[in-house]
Amino acid sequence: DGVDAIRRIRHASPKARIIALTTYSGDEMIHRALEAGAAGYLLKDMLRTEVIGSIRTVARGLRSIPATVAARVAENLPRVMLTDRELEVLKLMGQGLRNKEIAHVLAVSEGTVKVHVANVLSKLDVQDRTHAVVVALDRGILRLEE
Repeated sequence: DGVDAIRRIRHASPKARIIALTTYSGDEMIHRALEAGAAGYLLKDMLRTEVIGSIRTVARGLRSIPATVAARVAENLPRVMLTDRELEVLKLMGQGLRNKEIAHVLAVSEGTVKVHVANVLSKLDVQDRTHAVVVALDRGILRLEE
């Protein structure tokens, strides 16, 4: 995926200035891209002048994120990012699996899954699994499979 590609490029060339170009404006994708080393994040529907301005900004050594995307990300900054295991559990929750089924898929105990589910609910500030999946889709943490 794109985030993995960013990591590999930055590992091979630490001074590389990378701009992620995507259709996804979800804050989790932005966090992951920036954490991986992207200096900018552009949406494919941006105007050409905005794209050029962003490229120039990144070339000067600064970061560039569209204002609308930055505002959305700022709303969710206080939350802690989900761990890789919590993301796995959330994805399986999104597929409709129950704790026992998730435990089987991940080869862990059902109690461990319950802890991960509780952490996901807390970090997303929701009360139930369905709302967690809805929020995750809205924030770009999960994507509907095509």
